Amino acid sequence: MDRREFIKTSVMAGAFTVVGPARGENRTAAEPWFDRPMRWAQLVLVENDPGRFDPDFWLDYFKRVHADAACLSAGGVVAYYPTEVPLHHRSAWLGESDPFGYLVRGCRKMDMVVIARTDPHATWDNVQQTHPDWIAVDAEGKQRRHWSNPDLWVTCGLGPYNFDFMTQVHEEIMRHYEIDGIFSNRWAGHGLCLCEHCLRNFKAFCGLNLAQARDRQTPAYRKYVEWRINRLRELWFLWDQTIRGVKSTSRFIPNGFPDRVVTGALSDIFFTDHQARSGVIPPWSNGKRAKELRATMGMKPLGGIFSIGLEEPYRWKDSVQTEAEIRTWVADGTANNMRPWFVKFSGTIYDRRWLPVVEKIYAWHYRHERYLRNTAPLANVAMLYSEQTDRFYGGKPWQQRHRDHGLGMYHALIEARVPFEMVNDRLLDAKHLDPFKLLILPNIAALSDAQCTQLKAYVRRGGSLVATFETSLYDEQGTQRPDFGLADLLGVSYRNAPVGPIKNGYLRLKPNPETERFHPVLAGLEDAYRIINGIWRLRVHPTIPFPSPVTLIPSYPDLPMEHVYPRQPETDIRELYLRDTGTGRIAYLPWDIDRTFWSIMNRDHGRLLANVIRWALGEPPVVDVKGPGILDITVWRQKQSMTVHLVNLTNPMMMKGPMRELISVGEQQVRIQIPPETRVGKVSLLVSEQTADHSVANGYVTLSVPSILDHEVVAIDLRS
Repeated sequence: MDRREFIKTSVMAGAFTVVGPARGENRTAAEPWFDRPMRWAQLVLVENDPGRFDPDFWLDYFKRVHADAACLSAGGVVAYYPTEVPLHHRSAWLGESDPFGYLVRGCRKMDMVVIARTDPHATWDNVQQTHPDWIAVDAEGKQRRHWSNPDLWVTCGLGPYNFDFMTQVHEEIMRHYEIDGIFSNRWAGHGLCLCEHCLRNFKAFCGLNLAQARDRQTPAYRKYVEWRINRLRELWFLWDQTIRGVKSTSRFIPNGFPDRVVTGALSDIFFTDHQARSGVIPPWSNGKRAKELRATMGMKPLGGIFSIGLEEPYRWKDSVQTEAEIRTWVADGTANNMRPWFVKFSGTIYDRRWLPVVEKIYAWHYRHERYLRNTAPLANVAMLYSEQTDRFYGGKPWQQRHRDHGLGMYHALIEARVPFEMVNDRLLDAKHLDPFKLLILPNIAALSDAQCTQLKAYVRRGGSLVATFETSLYDEQGTQRPDFGLADLLGVSYRNAPVGPIKNGYLRLKPNPETERFHPVLAGLEDAYRIINGIWRLRVHPTIPFPSPVTLIPSYPDLPMEHVYPRQPETDIRELYLRDTGTGRIAYLPWDIDRTFWSIMNRDHGRLLANVIRWALGEPPVVDVKGPGILDITVWRQKQSMTVHLVNLTNPMMMKGPMRELISVGEQQVRIQIPPETRVGKVSLLVSEQTADHSVANGYVTLSVPSILDHEVVAIDLRS
């Protein structure tokens, strides 16, 4: 099925349908601009910037950092050009000036791609008085004042403010400046809106009361998810058609979309607005977001927006992060095929410490651009993620913090130094699955019958699976099945409700009684005898014979201390099910090992997961890296080369920022599998900028990386 046909067909098992003009239908012969930019600059003006900030400073900075594209504030809540659209608020400091136009012209002189930034999520008293129906309404029936600035009102993202008013704004910007695209921030609304338009449109869509959608367990909620995505898709198409009507190669680029399959189908280019860490977000989170989007977008260009300032709940927007924090965040994005995009809030600079940091990052990126234009990932492992599980699963005690399953598995893969990609659960056809030998399902609870059939077909074609906890126990709408949808694949049947929360429970690690040898999944744990269990476990019944390397030791009292001893030191209840199937392997853990690992970071859980993943893979990894520290490892193919990125995440502040300094890790021994029918040319270390001593044998390149501060890239020139 080609792209045009795909866009016109269902993209979610009969739920969401993409209709409208196929992408590229009215393109001119001009070459599309989407793939050209590699380094983005964004300047977000504040209302009093006109007349105060120095636009020539910014144009000079764009040139110094080799930025080849810019995103510039244009309109929405504030217009930075002499707008003529009624009710479009001009900056009170604008006067007769046109700072947006001045910056656009300056960027054009440097042959930069230019897109406009609009923000339609808030508006002023005169708009609320003239069009009260444009304002969002909360659950109590009150129009919403802005949560941060009470002088403003929150607009409805699904009503005429966006569909009518902002369409006029976008058309005006395009007519005056003929830019390459429009990027809209906070365009999709903020929570459930009960304005008259939303109530009426939702009722017409499904006949239900929108207010009932506040409970995610109701049919109204499920319909609301579908209606909202369809409504936003209609808005995306409207704005895209509007700006293409002025310039056919231009595009509307939404900041986020609540359905990544639709995003992948409709986007020629996309930007991920995951600007920095906060709380206990790890630095690999930037790469995770890239992997999720790449699962539906493929190798279309993806910009990684990163903030100069902190991204904490208290919103210090004029702050500056440490150099270590910025460099690590951008390095992990670059390693995962994101093109760097710095964003500066306010054209007035209060703290200049970030300027040389970004200049240094961009200068390196510019020098080595040819090794950063990736054509395909080369990982042979993938982790499944499920938007439908996220939407429709949860509510019961053992389903709390369900996203932690994916976070724990992701971190286990990082610690295991396994290069991997991600797969969207609605794209399980052979095209999307067969590049990978192993697919990992971290409690992918909600799967349709059709999705289960696709996974079984993948295994029949030689693929391997690792699954945990309630994977496939629910259908795509979150309704529980009597048994796992993948029961015959896992070799077990569901018995009854989960047990937990488990306190002071353990797992017995056993050798094979016939050989007295430990299974490979227990490598490094042979002397443990037992390790701690998870917090919730399922009771399942095996339907075929299994080995028993890991069995249950039931929980027992933890007080008084005199009574802390196992009442049942041995059982035959397996807590890990392993089987070979054709040329593939299946591993199933009926407990929440991944979520528990994320919660307590127990080393034994991480080791067990790493061993299970390596056993299930059943073949050598594409890249094997041995040495100290925690590294995020990715591997890529370019037209005439391949690269391996090694991002150093070793830092005491890895789970709670900001990082104070970069801490170097020592020597790494690297072994890289070379694509078939290619020969090795030059091997370089791009960050330390030196030629690497190496050896080539049996299809592998072996070399040593002396040390890594924040990032190293092994670049291998290839010849056919």
